[in-house]
Amino acid sequence: MQNREKTILIVEDEPIFSEYLQTILTKEGYHVVGVVDSGKEAINQAIALKPNLILMDIILIGRMSGCEAAVQIHQQNRNIKIIFLTAYADEEMISYAEEAKATAYLMKPYRREEILATIRLLFSHQVVPSKQQSIELGNGYLFNHKQHRLLKNGQEIHLGKKTLKLVEILVANKNVSVSNEQICNYVWGEPKNDRTLRSLIYRIRHMVGCDMIENVNGLGYKIKEPEAELV
Repeated sequence: MQNREKTILIVEDEPIFSEYLQTILTKEGYHVVGVVDSGKEAINQAIALKPNLILMDIILIGRMSGCEAAVQIHQQNRNIKIIFLTAYADEEMISYAEEAKATAYLMKPYRREEILATIRLLFSHQVVPSKQQSIELGNGYLFNHKQHRLLKNGQEIHLGKKTLKLVEILVANKNVSVSNEQICNYVWGEPKNDRTLRSLIYRIRHMVGCDMIENVNGLGYKIKEPEAELV
């Protein structure tokens, strides 16, 4: 399977959780290259195995936290993506994780579909082929992945950091509905209520001057397909 080319290291100090993660990832076709339970081991295995992704518990065996391990791993290899695993999401923890360059969060207790959706989303967004760095969105809109710019008839629409991330995640999954949970994990790094997400969608619609983002059955959002021209 194509997923076998995507390698994952699990860093989790609770055996029941690490076994669960390994089972669902293996069944999905991902290559789990290792399972460790401490920050020191995580650093050693990350350097040795160079996984594409690390699922990193924040609270680990020993004195080193997952955040501290992540900082050291990124000093060695910035290409490794890290998703933090945690039962807590207080402001201090989130701030520390942002410093450690977290890609996303997964909250305990784990949910299979959320885990797989988050990982699929990360891998789909990780690499954009060079000849597809600019994506046509219809109605004069174009998104340039390389430059992280949204253009309308060649003119840039200036977006804020979070609005830009929302457009990025939807463009990376064009023609596919992205769930509210996936969007919030990508944009904010943590779950948010529907009102917060709707507010961000409203701001984007106001900035671009049109309804380019479609609500899909109240479960998620996607880039709206351009209306067919009448012949």
